[in-house]
Amino acid sequence: MTKNPPTLRQKQPKFPSSHSMQPPAASTTSSWEPAEHRAWPANGAFLEPTQGDTLFGSSLFSGNVAPAVPPKVPETPRPAVATPKHQTASARRQLKPQDYTKPFCDFLTENPTVFHAVEAVAQDLKAQGYKKLSERDVWKLDAGGKYFVERNGSSLIAFAVGEAYEPGNGAAILAGHIDALTAKLKPIPKLRTKAGYEQLGVAPYAGALNSTWWDRDLGIGGRVLVKEESGKIASKLVKLDWPIARIPTLAPHFGAAAQGPFNKETQMVPIIGLDNSDILGQQKNEDDAEFKPALLGGEGTFTSTQPERLVKVIAKELGITDYSTIVNWELELFDTQPAQVGGIDKEFIFAGRVDDKLCSWAAVQALLNSSSAETSATDTSSSSILKVVGLFDDEEIGSLLRQGARGNFLPSVINRVVDSFAGFPTPTLLSQTFANSFIVSSDVIHAVNPNFLNAYLENHSPRLNVGLVVSADSNGHMTTDAVSTALLQRVADKAGQRLQVFQIRNDSRSGGTVGPMMSAATGIRAIDAGIPQLSMHSIRATTGSLDPGLGVAIFQGFLDHYEAVDQEFRDTV
Repeated sequence: MTKNPPTLRQKQPKFPSSHSMQPPAASTTSSWEPAEHRAWPANGAFLEPTQGDTLFGSSLFSGNVAPAVPPKVPETPRPAVATPKHQTASARRQLKPQDYTKPFCDFLTENPTVFHAVEAVAQDLKAQGYKKLSERDVWKLDAGGKYFVERNGSSLIAFAVGEAYEPGNGAAILAGHIDALTAKLKPIPKLRTKAGYEQLGVAPYAGALNSTWWDRDLGIGGRVLVKEESGKIASKLVKLDWPIARIPTLAPHFGAAAQGPFNKETQMVPIIGLDNSDILGQQKNEDDAEFKPALLGGEGTFTSTQPERLVKVIAKELGITDYSTIVNWELELFDTQPAQVGGIDKEFIFAGRVDDKLCSWAAVQALLNSSSAETSATDTSSSSILKVVGLFDDEEIGSLLRQGARGNFLPSVINRVVDSFAGFPTPTLLSQTFANSFIVSSDVIHAVNPNFLNAYLENHSPRLNVGLVVSADSNGHMTTDAVSTALLQRVADKAGQRLQVFQIRNDSRSGGTVGPMMSAATGIRAIDAGIPQLSMHSIRATTGSLDPGLGVAIFQGFLDHYEAVDQEFRDTV
């Protein structure tokens, strides 16, 4: 029998005038105060727990259920809040979960490809004092230092070294993937005009080009390799964020032909323009350099194999006047509709590429908070561990490439940190470091869908705007076990956050993520736990408007408290 939710009494809110441009007064309490002391706004009034009640601080296994009505973003207009990356340290300390909603939406909209996302993270890290390293160089690291390193421009590892760090000490690691389902341009995407339509040759990345990609406004973005005057090759990001491509459906009036199944090679080909010159008597002159492909950049150049109009618009976007300097590119399609809040009281975020820029972004924000003396919940001057965030590419296709989690990126980075402080190669100290470390493998997890309750396992149906979800699997698709769950629960208790749990039904297929492969390769203890979302692998998905901020809170709690909590579990290895 379901227990009744906590008894609540209403307290009238005190919102600033909607005409006032003054920021709200700073709170006198900690940004991530225990949840039972917080008052979440709902329907124009604050719900304040009475003595002895808890809203979000209960144990995963306590038997308490989520409130009947999830916490909501206040519907009363609030003054604009600066994004976390532009906040001072003291201002970041006062941020509440709802203050992360707009910054996360902006991040999704402004960074549609994996290359844009990694570059945006790098800029945020630099702004907070992190130094960029190169895998090609010798590393000279300092205790108390903050660093990051990229691989392929599509994966990134950032780490903060404790001021009391010694080689062999452990690392608190947040690991996830930053790639998302997409459709990538083929090496030669130029296709013959068909019935007056110019089309673009694309290939699905993972499960893209599914039914949700029909009739969407699609832009094009990615990285372009350009040869500079010095002869060096530079990587430049391009984002054509207006609707360029579209995959049109066949109207149902055509009967069986419109029912599918559909061939992704021949029936899901994007249209990008019109060319009716064949029926309008405007055949292109073979001597006209404007239209002759081989002359767009010269014979044998990369651009001579690409759609001419696409080459021109990208060159214009990047300020390139000599097409032959474009030596190659990696481009993909993306949904141009911005991420936005929705729901009656704006309880939701509707967006593309939620899986898994959601956990990745929250992890980075948590690291920025935890690695600052002004925003960490613990004394950073006494920290003796590494705080690490790893964002990996290619998870959706198996993580087998060098920038994927199955590669050597994370072990290599930790190895070099240990060697830098030890002063010489230290295989024994590296093994000791792994034994003292812990990974929170964080990937989005299925939120309960009210229209398909029978697809979920009873008591394992996560809700939005409640908290992080521990993902379990009896067949080893997840790293979660009793010890790792108890450790993360202890962290959640210290951070005043609530955990939920998910496991797939016996008659359904479980997915997987980066946790098992990284834990198996290094021997590092791990747990799989992520932020819930609806409509996984759709071109547009849904999460809670508070979920990015709740993710930041629990991830920061892990980075802040792991060193102390780990001592309680020292004999459970």
